[in-house]
Amino acid sequence: MTTQTPAIRISDMDKYFGTFHVLRKINLEVARGERIVICGPSGSGKSTLIRCINRLEEYEGGSINVLGTELDDNIDNIDAIRRETGMVFQHFNLFPHMTILDNCTLAPMLVRKQSRAEAEEVAMQYLTRVKIPEQADKYPGQLSGGQQQRVAIARALCMKPEIMLFDEPTSALDPEMISEVLDVMVGLANDGMTMICVTHEMGFARQVADRVIFMSDGEIVEQAPPTEFFETPKHARTQAFLGQILGH
Repeated sequence: MTTQTPAIRISDMDKYFGTFHVLRKINLEVARGERIVICGPSGSGKSTLIRCINRLEEYEGGSINVLGTELDDNIDNIDAIRRETGMVFQHFNLFPHMTILDNCTLAPMLVRKQSRAEAEEVAMQYLTRVKIPEQADKYPGQLSGGQQQRVAIARALCMKPEIMLFDEPTSALDPEMISEVLDVMVGLANDGMTMICVTHEMGFARQVADRVIFMSDGEIVEQAPPTEFFETPKHARTQAFLGQILGH
């Protein structure tokens, strides 16, 4: 790794929902170009953690720095970070009343001040990248779940972010649609995109992750390169989780 500023640096970060301590003293650095997969049981704080990185959730203690910018209450800082941080959600979050092309061009035109022609050209490049350019004039409701999630990925990429966050991007999909979304994500990983992905797709973790992180009860319990993580997990909680999810 180079000595340049990490893409993301989280220091002693705490997060509460009311009195519930959902994230406990999280410390994490993500290098530029690094691919991280976060796994763990439901309720372990995985999704809350990545939602804090672009301020979809506020945190109560510690600090988060993204691409050299401190994520604090400064609106300009929040906007700067969101411009460079793409997010793909479990349930697509496409605008149902807008065509696929309009979904993809809205943010680049509003935030990046691109002309419609420029935004549409970029959108078509990314719709082609996710293998659905022929769907550009359709509406989300006319597409399968897998196609809608690929649109959501293309929409995020249209902002040309430096970091992509994926929050269980395949968990709402039928099994036969999962691979088409994972294929797109593998392609992004191969391009060197900085990625954090919350997922239970352990095959994907083995294939693309530089590091797998296991969370439980709001804490990072273990982290290691995939081979080490899957073959010689050190913590009892990690071993139990892998035993359940991998069936051994």
